[in-house]
Amino acid sequence: MSSESSGSSESSGSSGSSGFPDPRPVYARATEQAVALIKTVRQEQLTAPTPCSEFDVRALLSHVVGVTRRFAVVGEGGDGLALEPVAGDVADDAWAAAYDEARTRAIRAWSADGRMRSPVRVPWGEVPGWQALSGYVMETVTHTWDLSEALGHPLELDDELAGFALGVARRVLPEAERDASRPFAAAVEPPAGGGVYGELAAWLGRTPLAGR
Repeated sequence: MSSESSGSSESSGSSGSSGFPDPRPVYARATEQAVALIKTVRQEQLTAPTPCSEFDVRALLSHVVGVTRRFAVVGEGGDGLALEPVAGDVADDAWAAAYDEARTRAIRAWSADGRMRSPVRVPWGEVPGWQALSGYVMETVTHTWDLSEALGHPLELDDELAGFALGVARRVLPEAERDASRPFAAAVEPPAGGGVYGELAAWLGRTPLAGR
């Protein structure tokens, strides 16, 4: 299941004197990991299934690029919600370049300290910038796992990023059961040997493709 998620976190990222955890370095690392994975996608994999049942690989990439573009606009002070969270203008051989451009724009848009404290409007309401950015870390890391599953795990993923995202997920979705108003299904049992990414996926209602 896809989302544009909400969040805050208690770990990874130094709060310094700001009074809140700084998710900017974590977001940069998460997007670096995502673009490295996207670069491995082969043309014949674009129609492969993903753990998000409504997305094949191509549709997942479109969503990831579209959401990142939207988030960049929010960080720039624009109305990101006016943009659809899809990227219908990207050729099949240009997904990595499109995502790299979007993530670079987003990192730049969210670089100022003031942006962390200022309220911004995102799909789940109006929240301080640091909470919005923490939520998009969770979004990015989770969809990176989705893509990794679809591609057969071509790269080793960073466990620290999954730990940060899991902290966000458990904070904003503290109950394992969820109703239809939530963008995630009820939590499921983590797969044996799935590590912290398996825990993250399970808490967000996802199951590995091999387990279906």
